[in-house]
Amino acid sequence: MNNPKQLEHFQSSWNITKVVTIFIFLIFMSYLFYTLGFLTYNNTSHQYDKNPHILSPIKHQIEPIPKLSLEQKTNISHIVFGIGASSKLWNHRKEYIKLWWKPNITRGNVWLDKKVKIKPSDKKLLPTLKISSDTSKFKYKHPHGTRSGIRISRIVSETVRLRLENVRWFVMGDDDTFFVTENLVKLLQKYDHNGFYYIGANSESHFQNINFSYNMAYGGGGFAISYPLAVALERMQDRCIERYPKLYGSDDRIQACMAELGVPLTIEKGFHQVSSFQPLFFGKVSILSACLV
Repeated sequence: MNNPKQLEHFQSSWNITKVVTIFIFLIFMSYLFYTLGFLTYNNTSHQYDKNPHILSPIKHQIEPIPKLSLEQKTNISHIVFGIGASSKLWNHRKEYIKLWWKPNITRGNVWLDKKVKIKPSDKKLLPTLKISSDTSKFKYKHPHGTRSGIRISRIVSETVRLRLENVRWFVMGDDDTFFVTENLVKLLQKYDHNGFYYIGANSESHFQNINFSYNMAYGGGGFAISYPLAVALERMQDRCIERYPKLYGSDDRIQACMAELGVPLTIEKGFHQVSSFQPLFFGKVSILSACLV
């Protein structure tokens, strides 16, 4: 190899071989470390709940909840309604609630942004009125929506904090949502209330579903959340809301938190969101119906 050209060619070939060898070695080591990491992860994943910085499985986040006997079918007394309302529209929207509310039978509350005047004759015909807690600490950055979406999304959590007894389901709706309670009970009897269930339906407007999500239950048609899931939601919802300041309303905030909890929407087409209808009042008013199954 005294020939300079041969020596140069040999050195060049050796350099290429060395680079390829190193490259193959690095790929091998990467796969080796990946495999070891995967095996280590599987062997130690049960310790996640001991680390306060890692989100542990939901079953470790909520207190054990006594299971109600499945032999006793779900009835209207097991359902608590949370109705989102506005003081500005209360004078006529309350009439919608009267159409389906059954005094001394149905349970629940209307959640308002501020106090309203109520006639003595109305007290026996309507749910208990409550004022939502202050939400000014939460950021709201959607350019076209209103901050009321934050307040209404927290109705589930605020209702859970009332610590009501013998509750299997929390059913959310608007002040112009009409519930057929008999059908609602029949529908919820299909599900185990001890599980994690988020039940509702998409909008009947394809345009709305595209802009929001086909995995979201629309509050206009009402939706139901099982008791254990509502408890899990209450424990993390405020932190969840802080992570999504750019969302539009209450429905998408609920869905975002459900996604974080790993709970998909169970679609029941009986929850209907119906277009504008005005049989009782002047102006554009919507009667939204739920559970017309």
